[in-house]
Amino acid sequence: MKSRLRDSKPVAANAARRSKDAVVAATLAATYELLSESGLGGVSIDEVSRRSGVAKTTIYRHWATRTALLLDACSQLSPRPAAPDRGSLEADLTELALVIARRLHAGRWSSVIPSVIDAAERDPEIAELHSRLHAGMMSAFQTVIAQARKRGEIGAEQDPTEITASIAGPLFYRRWFSREPLDPEFVKGLVKRALSPPDKTAAAGRRLRMPSRVGRKKLPARP
Repeated sequence: MKSRLRDSKPVAANAARRSKDAVVAATLAATYELLSESGLGGVSIDEVSRRSGVAKTTIYRHWATRTALLLDACSQLSPRPAAPDRGSLEADLTELALVIARRLHAGRWSSVIPSVIDAAERDPEIAELHSRLHAGMMSAFQTVIAQARKRGEIGAEQDPTEITASIAGPLFYRRWFSREPLDPEFVKGLVKRALSPPDKTAAAGRRLRMPSRVGRKKLPARP
């Protein structure tokens, strides 16, 4: 009995002496697991504490709220992509779009985000979390578009938000709705189409072929 008690003391002592980094790592690891298994709704401080072996009081010492823990965990599930600078907007956007496509195909992030979007419809704190996650993921697009503007590749009239949406939107649609493949050829074509100027000649031709009926005189009937 004495031997058994002596053996348990080092274990208890080691647990008590956990470093701050070890506590944070264990807590985030447990949060990742719960997010991957059951989405946002499956994450509670009680369950994170049970799985990680970290006391609830210690968790709250590092994260004041559940939302703060979720934000940290989700951010690390899919860190912000770095903004490339390959010398052209098309090359930069293609690199970024390929990164997003890979994450959507294989990353845990893509299985967690739908539950975040769902919860955001009813919970203002989660809505804020979702906005911050989305802004972080898209920030590199804004950076490379600003770089291109400085190089004179695009004019001030081109809206960075519209360019980003025309690339990210079809990627998200294929991942979560149509479930079509996100292959490199599709991604590269997507970027080219997003940067292609509208065909003014075709638009003008359509207007010429489809004259307005307003103000047209009715021709008299033939005798």
